[in-house]
Amino acid sequence: MSFDFKKEYKEFYIPGGTPSIVTVPKMNYIAVRGSGNPNDEDGEYKQSIGLLYGIAYTIKMSKKGNHQIDGYFDYVVPPLEGFWWQDGVIGVDYSNKDSFRWISVIRLPDFVVKEDFDWAVSEATAKKKQDFSKTEFFTYDEGLCVQCMHVGAYDDEPATVEAMHRFMEEQGYDLDITEQRLHHEIYLSDARKVAPEKLRTVIRHPIKLKEI
Repeated sequence: MSFDFKKEYKEFYIPGGTPSIVTVPKMNYIAVRGSGNPNDEDGEYKQSIGLLYGIAYTIKMSKKGNHQIDGYFDYVVPPLEGFWWQDGVIGVDYSNKDSFRWISVIRLPDFVVKEDFDWAVSEATAKKKQDFSKTEFFTYDEGLCVQCMHVGAYDDEPATVEAMHRFMEEQGYDLDITEQRLHHEIYLSDARKVAPEKLRTVIRHPIKLKEI
């Protein structure tokens, strides 16, 4: 049975429909940085997703090739995630998607080190005849956050975010979005196959204890 991060770490991937506080440990990711409206056909964001999965599956299938990764175990490729921000905006302005800046990511298993990632980039480039140079090995230590499962269209996220912020304040926390700590989404549904009202997205915001 393949290791499934969503099932093994439900506290990070399957939170409830009401806000909760969580401490997220340091994780490594495949990442692609970019900007612009994620809905643009053939835009930079949609191209980034292809790059991420190209590397993700090259690493997953490495067990069948000559590059044997130390400590490898079979696993389900984790879900697509994204860190989002806009210059001069605290949080997210959903009405101005063209100003989005983002880091699209897929989590890496802990056994994957930078050398394995570099091999995967070379391997994918050679086999797929595609430029994967925009991908990077990205480490993120998220720390203390408020999170919630959002069910519905992406444009309806503000209501869930508002509930998260009310909850964190009631619990004695302040929002701590900075240039280093970002609005974070984890996509548990394939938007190409699932109706907007049924999309499941984990929304996570960094927080800190209120100063007395």
